[in-house]
Amino acid sequence: MSTGKGLIFLGPPGSGKGTQAQELSQELHIPHISTGEMLREAIAKQTPLGQQAQAYVDKGELVPDELLLGLIEERLNEEDAQKGWILDGFPRNVAQAEFLDKLLHKLAKFSEQAINLEVPDDVIIDRLLARGRKDDNEQTIRRRLEVYREKTQPVLDYYRQQDRLSSVDGNRQLPEVTQSLKTVVA
Repeated sequence: MSTGKGLIFLGPPGSGKGTQAQELSQELHIPHISTGEMLREAIAKQTPLGQQAQAYVDKGELVPDELLLGLIEERLNEEDAQKGWILDGFPRNVAQAEFLDKLLHKLAKFSEQAINLEVPDDVIIDRLLARGRKDDNEQTIRRRLEVYREKTQPVLDYYRQQDRLSSVDGNRQLPEVTQSLKTVVA
């Protein structure tokens, strides 16, 4: 029996996922879980999983899916996540989506829904260039979008085939996007 709402936020870099996840998190009183932040926190706290992750990070390697899922499972079992959560930055590929489904099936207390924020590439490029990070130039941004589409398009298809994907136009003012998201998750 599901008792909480799990939301999976998908969308390219610069689509506003993190911003919208924070807005909705406050609105729904459920935690916004960013896998990147979670990983950094586990490493900083030197938890057993954090120590394992540290070894990969030190070598400049990606943290394996099993380890990420262990961290996610730990996080979803924490007190503040019992009514639901918003997952941002995961899953990034179909294998991770399948792993996540198995985990959620095991936890058996969340109904989850994937939400894709759609924003045209030229808008994303403008947004990311405006952020002014030194590694953000048009060429690297276009490459990141290419990699995102390569890896994540199959994830969108995975959730679409299971009728668990909603798409929201992220190319509007922040409050309008938030309102659309609230309607979708209601």
